[in-house]
Amino acid sequence: MNERSVEYSTFVIERNYNASPERVFSAWSDPSAKARWFPKADEFDFRVGGREINRGGPPNGPFYTFDACYHEIVQDSRIVYTYTLDQGETRMSVSVTTVEIKRLGNGTQLIYTEQGAFFDGHDKPEQREHGTKFILDKLGLELQNE
Repeated sequence: MNERSVEYSTFVIERNYNASPERVFSAWSDPSAKARWFPKADEFDFRVGGREINRGGPPNGPFYTFDACYHEIVQDSRIVYTYTLDQGETRMSVSVTTVEIKRLGNGTQLIYTEQGAFFDGHDKPEQREHGTKFILDKLGLELQNE
């Protein structure tokens, strides 16, 4: 029998974008806009109780499933969702994520907080934080290109 473990972590990432809160919120809530900086969803239902599901991975690499459920949406201000991340049939983690969108001068401050349970060493909080920073930087590039 394999040794079971859970590692808990909370991390906060702050980004300032030279875009309005409305544009930043739209980048999260519009499926075509989100697909320009986040893996394209197989299912995208952006409403409280709705789900976002992404399946895929690198060529010849592992197959991942991101399965999110939205719990709180405040227009142009806040998004709260839970999600699971699986590699094949293996559950890697379960997280609660809060995205705060705040006006900052002519732009926006985004505060991303993730609280996660990482299972059996299949994923590490440091890896997740690193990947999330990369994705939020892609969002920033997308907002510059609009």
